[in-house]
Amino acid sequence: MRFASTLKKHKLAGVQHEETQGTLARPPRQNSRVTKVTLVATWKRMIGRPLWTQWMSTPTTLLALLLLLLSTNWVSSMRTRQCPESLQRLLRLTRLAQKESTDLVKTYKASQGEMSDVFCRASLQDIPEPGISGLEPSERMESILDHLQEFLPHLRRIYEQQKDLQAPDSPVLVQLGHVSQRGRDLGALVRAFFWNTFPNLQEPAEGPTVLEPPPQNIFQQKVYGCVVVKTYKEFLSNVAREFRSLKGKVCRGRRRLRSM
Repeated sequence: MRFASTLKKHKLAGVQHEETQGTLARPPRQNSRVTKVTLVATWKRMIGRPLWTQWMSTPTTLLALLLLLLSTNWVSSMRTRQCPESLQRLLRLTRLAQKESTDLVKTYKASQGEMSDVFCRASLQDIPEPGISGLEPSERMESILDHLQEFLPHLRRIYEQQKDLQAPDSPVLVQLGHVSQRGRDLGALVRAFFWNTFPNLQEPAEGPTVLEPPPQNIFQQKVYGCVVVKTYKEFLSNVAREFRSLKGKVCRGRRRLRSM
């Protein structure tokens, strides 16, 4: 009997001990309710606030955002200032004129018969040189304008000569018309770029007057036309190289900013 009573007391003490441990392990019901209410209120406040106010909740985040906006505006302004759109348009038009003149040389040779390569290797006077003269950028720009104005009358004369030798819809006449028009467009764009880039300098004159050459026979016309279109193609290649070099100097800062 004494042993049974002792065992019963021992079990009762163990049960009481387990209840005590469970009570200590679980937080009070009242404290849990308070915590849930606090979390819900905090989430409501965060959801109700705009997202950008949460990002700028600290001074460091706000400062970083301002620096980012300032740097973006600075890069955009530097790109616009250091790489003008007018120079890029000028280079694109020069490349197009160069391609068309290259096609014209091929078409002209094909239309003049088997001796066309011999015609184009001839040397003639009173036609512009393909090189660009001058040391300063303004001088070289004036040289480009002068050469364009000198070449255009020669291209018109070749067109008139080929009208008597070719069909009205021949590729030579069509391409000669395109090349002449492109040369006039290029001259106008170069003149506008010169005026905007060097406003303190006097605007270039219209260029020298090209004298009418003496009458030519058919053979002389073929030689004259092939030499002129080939020289004009070489001149446009030099012009494209000149504008690429100018763009590399002017837009160098843009490449640095892009790498940054």
